[in-house]
Amino acid sequence: MSTHDLYTIPSELSTWDVDMTGASRFTWEYDEGRDRMLALYQKGKDKQWDSTKRIDWDLEVDPYNVLGIPDTTIAIYDTPLWHRLGPQQRKDVRLHGVAWQFSQFLHGEQGAMICSARIVESVPDLDSKFYAATQTMDEARHAETYARFLQEKLGLAYPINPHLKALLDSTLSDSRWDMPYLGMQVLIEGLALAAFGVLRDITTKPLPKQILAYVMQDEARHVAFGRMALRDYYANLSESELREREDFVIEGCYLMRDRLRGEESWEHLGLSRAEIDEIMRATDQSEYLRVFRSLLFSRIVPCVKDIG
Repeated sequence: MSTHDLYTIPSELSTWDVDMTGASRFTWEYDEGRDRMLALYQKGKDKQWDSTKRIDWDLEVDPYNVLGIPDTTIAIYDTPLWHRLGPQQRKDVRLHGVAWQFSQFLHGEQGAMICSARIVESVPDLDSKFYAATQTMDEARHAETYARFLQEKLGLAYPINPHLKALLDSTLSDSRWDMPYLGMQVLIEGLALAAFGVLRDITTKPLPKQILAYVMQDEARHVAFGRMALRDYYANLSESELREREDFVIEGCYLMRDRLRGEESWEHLGLSRAEIDEIMRATDQSEYLRVFRSLLFSRIVPCVKDIG
């Protein structure tokens, strides 16, 4: 079955082409490079794993209780709209919520794979090229894993969220070599690592817990790579150059905040526009989601401060 057959919302059948600018950089300096970066590269080589063999794909998944977490984590729980929903509609809310979330993980991993390849192409130093090459393989494995989970266990998928798509577009289309680091390694990967950690800790189901745990092992290295690579470079930027990157981070955080609202995941229920607006208000006021957002963004603040 084609992935397009799984999408709940019509999706473009063609590829999404991002026009990228900037140079492909060769270096003729083949000395060993920075010890910290090479140690991370060695760890990236040592920690490779095979999703087909490492993940126990025989574990059963209940599509209406994928994560085994309470309904209090749903934005509209205990609202008038929640009480108006019938048992099957509530099951659909659970299924589509998780399918939407893991679909965005999948699209983000493909974006990370492309950004990593872009870093290999554009970063000026060889030790960073070495590490980014291992990360490209990591991200391919993550995309493979999430795609299989959606296809085999949920039978449902969502197209890329427009806010995530906008951040990937601005990250990849920028000609400056450090922007894929900043957009992907710091913002998207940083937030993803925090989200994976929350879900890994609260899920009571073995298969998603296993997948998230293995993916997190890799993502922690990726975020460390971004911090390490940008720290030295940003120390030498002018005030105006730093301000441009600060503005990029601020805009990226707004996009990632709005991505978490997941408005499109509710449109399959046949609700009216007024009811969807009601859901969005409940989402913005949800105490669980407020704490969740706060936790996610608190994880990237130290990283942004560290790189300057």
